[in-house]
Amino acid sequence: MSGAGDRWFLLNATPDVHHQIAADPALHPGPGVRETPVAGVLLTDAEFDHTIGLLMLREESSLTVYGTYPVLEALRLNFPIRDLLGDYAELSWSLVGVGEPVALDDRLRATAFLTGSKPPRYVGASSSRGPSDWEVGYRLEDTVTGGTAVYAPTLPRWDASFAEEVESADCVFVDGTFWTDDEMSCRGAGGRTGRSMGHMPVSGDDGSARRLAELPARRKIYTHINNTNPILDEDSEERRRLTDLGIEVGRAGLEVEV
Repeated sequence: MSGAGDRWFLLNATPDVHHQIAADPALHPGPGVRETPVAGVLLTDAEFDHTIGLLMLREESSLTVYGTYPVLEALRLNFPIRDLLGDYAELSWSLVGVGEPVALDDRLRATAFLTGSKPPRYVGASSSRGPSDWEVGYRLEDTVTGGTAVYAPTLPRWDASFAEEVESADCVFVDGTFWTDDEMSCRGAGGRTGRSMGHMPVSGDDGSARRLAELPARRKIYTHINNTNPILDEDSEERRRLTDLGIEVGRAGLEVEV
């Protein structure tokens, strides 16, 4: 995301972040040696699929990584990439407090809100006795246009608190990991349910699609979609159902302006 198009902030750093940067000319390095328009990364959690990309960004000239206290601590103690990257890049680690707005630049503001309290498996069960803000979403605001977007790639439940975050947003990116709660077992990909992994299903009376369709947001987009989810197939019945509800499925190269 970017305000004026010259400084960009990533939402999480996935393992294929280099390919994402290469595919978008606005993110290409330059104009000076070791200069880059990528100014920072906002982490929603400490999971591998959202943090491994930080290792790929070690060639950046400078970068600010934003995260909650348990997330930044996990990257210091359990998955110690903070120390690993110390000799390779000028990274700043900025603490984010839930409900506390952070000015990213002159016009962009991000406010974290709690979505879940499940730590990564590599951290261990003992972490459940510590801080609970392991999983957050972000409310993103352009103070010039007044546009707002909500980004929540991990959503175990659509409760009153989350409803309040999205009811006035212009654009909503929400967790679309699984179509059904038992998708993994039905597809022979494992025995865990979606909810046990911190993801509410898209479909069903208690799924997110029904709630998402009711929002007044101009654009409603599913993100963080597992490869078992049939909505990835453009010709599937599930995809057609979302289209009829006015809901999009995230894809590479998708652009949103608020």
